[in-house]
Amino acid sequence: MKLWLKLLIGSILGICIGFIIPSDNQALLDNMAWLSGLFIQIGRYVLVPMLVFSLTIAVYELRQDNKFWGLILKTLPVMVICSAFVITVGIAAVRIFPPGRIPIDFEQAEAISLNTADNIMKLFPSNMFAAIMSDGVYLLPACIFAFFLGVGLSYDRNYTKPVISLLDSLSRIFYHITRIFSEVLGLLMIAISAYWAVRFNGIMKSEIFMNLVLLLGILSVLLGCVILPLFLYLIKPKTNPWRVLYGSIGQALAGFFSGDMNFTLPIIFRSMKENLGTRRRANTVTVTIFAFFGRAGSAMVAAVSLIAIINTNFRMDITPAGIIGIGFSALVLSFLLSSHPGSGAYTALAVLCLGYGQGIEAGYLTLKPMAFYLIAIGTFLDVMITSVASHAIGRVCEFQDEEKDIKNFI
Repeated sequence: MKLWLKLLIGSILGICIGFIIPSDNQALLDNMAWLSGLFIQIGRYVLVPMLVFSLTIAVYELRQDNKFWGLILKTLPVMVICSAFVITVGIAAVRIFPPGRIPIDFEQAEAISLNTADNIMKLFPSNMFAAIMSDGVYLLPACIFAFFLGVGLSYDRNYTKPVISLLDSLSRIFYHITRIFSEVLGLLMIAISAYWAVRFNGIMKSEIFMNLVLLLGILSVLLGCVILPLFLYLIKPKTNPWRVLYGSIGQALAGFFSGDMNFTLPIIFRSMKENLGTRRRANTVTVTIFAFFGRAGSAMVAAVSLIAIINTNFRMDITPAGIIGIGFSALVLSFLLSSHPGSGAYTALAVLCLGYGQGIEAGYLTLKPMAFYLIAIGTFLDVMITSVASHAIGRVCEFQDEEKDIKNFI
């Protein structure tokens, strides 16, 4: 059975279960939250070793071919352009189709920070090996370790050849272990999507957030499944965008219901190689960059939510300068969410509200009941941007193997 079909069946079963379960049973919700959290941890269990060894070999091989910096210099502008485009479209949509009033909660706002200074300090711990002793949440220190290790392998082949062979073997071993874990994700998705559905059922009953839910849902489908794939028509050599969309169904489902980029990364790596034919040395680098620094979907959801809160509570028109300020702030935030793989959109919204001031510092608390939905939409778009852009870059940079027949997709 295809991986995406397993995930879809598991998601549908979970949704059915979630809508049957009463959303006001707190004890049951707590148990479901624990089970969902456990399964998300299982899903990202093998990510750190696979990422470290695969990225190390990718950096080494790309440097050997003198293609590493060329790939980076093509990836970064694409990431910035994608982020700016997605955020602009989201802001335009909420301005044209403003949602209904969302009563704001004037509670005392909690101090929420991205801890950027601390995260930068963690990139270079006093002990280099401490970088790979990760809890599976903030993975940039492990990626920095992999980069320098990959660079070091170019020192002298007479000395490094045995290490290169070992690391390449470990990369392949952990990639195979990732395949094993991927095969059971359909079962894990039952509990994960059930917990998502029972919360969604609860917010739909209140009807307060209905308009914002619809706006974000329609916007995410149009961006992730129509507009972004259409840009693939512009690249050469030509590719079929709908084939890419079909090959990305698995990670789209995983990202939406889990709301966790780290949970979804192993599926993206497999899909890029085994469905879309992008070589591992390229997609390991591009996917990692987009997954950690290209969180445009989460930033867009935060910007849209902030504007919706302002418009519906203060009945004041935001000036063009204010709109530009919100958009620029969201763009900057899209590059700073690497330490929040499972709460990107809501954390970004909290930072935007606290930074905007003018009485809406606690505006993000109003949307706390639908935080999981904001995170789901944001992660879905992050995943789709990562998949489409990584495939496009790999194709343009000639890291594309022969296209596989759809019937041979995983």
